[in-house]
Amino acid sequence: MTVTLDQPLPLPCGATLKNRLGKSAMSETLGTPGNRVTPRLVRLYREWARGGTGLLVTGNVMVDRRAIGEPCNVVLENNRDKRLLERWALAGREQNTHIWMQLNHPGKQAPKALNRGAVAPSAVPFSDPKLGRFFHLPRALTQAEIADIVRRFGESAALARDAGFTGVQIHGAHGYLVSQFLSPLSNQREDEYGGNAENRRRFVLEVYDAIRARVGDDFPVSIKLNSADFQKGGFEEGESLQVVEALAQRGMDLIEISGGTYESPRMAGQGVKESTRRREAYFLDYAEQVRQRVTVPLMVTGGFRTLEGMNSALADGATDMVGLARPLVVEPDLSRRLLNGRARDCRVKPIRTGVRMVDEAAMMEVSWYTLQLGRIARGKAPLPDAGGLSSLLKVAGVVGWRRLRMGRLRA
Repeated sequence: MTVTLDQPLPLPCGATLKNRLGKSAMSETLGTPGNRVTPRLVRLYREWARGGTGLLVTGNVMVDRRAIGEPCNVVLENNRDKRLLERWALAGREQNTHIWMQLNHPGKQAPKALNRGAVAPSAVPFSDPKLGRFFHLPRALTQAEIADIVRRFGESAALARDAGFTGVQIHGAHGYLVSQFLSPLSNQREDEYGGNAENRRRFVLEVYDAIRARVGDDFPVSIKLNSADFQKGGFEEGESLQVVEALAQRGMDLIEISGGTYESPRMAGQGVKESTRRREAYFLDYAEQVRQRVTVPLMVTGGFRTLEGMNSALADGATDMVGLARPLVVEPDLSRRLLNGRARDCRVKPIRTGVRMVDEAAMMEVSWYTLQLGRIARGKAPLPDAGGLSSLLKVAGVVGWRRLRMGRLRA
């Protein structure tokens, strides 16, 4: 039977997603400078839920206020924001939509401007000095600290469930802490958390076990996992497939496939071959390898731009869900229009400033989309034709102010 976008997707835990379209996580940076929930997140996710997408995954909720990835990330350590968390979850559940909270720890990807220090599996800096100057040299975690972070993932997952979120996702991609443990480039430990592939995946399995123990067997638990880091000596596809098999055996409900890091941002389309772009999904070839090994539901994110490409990926069986991110920023109701036949492609286009050095930086486009997220969260329509340079300058000013306020709070 041919799978189509409008078909429900049953998950191993017993839950069912109403269709095959998922909003992949994007870091909204819409919390307060003190990392608390705001009504803007409620408004943003209500808009997406009303747009027809079956699954909404939040962006970058941190499990430790001492380790922040971006300005105004939400941190979930306790019930201090329970009422707003409940409103956020309720908005995301409109129209039988699933809303899953993405849980994360940045590890060494914790900017100096926001953090007093950084921790990682090993004291390994960024290989790119230009990028590394914005981050602390990380300190290697002790085993007691590793156990505490594992506990924090479980605690945050339980708090999310109690607030009404319908699932959680572990951020195990893009060079954050879980990804750092998996990578032989950043994990040079010689204890049971490093030294070989089996030990390097111990941390992510412990995180999963801690979450499952707190939320139960009937609550969706997902992971966003790199197919590879695309860095010499880093996490590569063969080892990633082993991690997938181990997670599937544990009972993972859905695996979202991505790839890349801050230093090699393949998830943003940097360095992607033209043949891959024509097929649309950046990581579809890897997903086909995964499908040969496990039956756990898969979501592939990155590059989908046409209804034809989405339907083709589902029909081939390489993925069970189509992950969309930037297209749903430009058109929050795109899913509904794809499902009812009123849209056949996305309005996403390259964002340019005219300055080559800036245009080649992945963070430039991130800034443009961050500005659009803020507009939707304030009840305004996105501006798909907004200029790249003007957007970058606006976001730089906002981010600079937020960092200053967060720095004062932390001081």
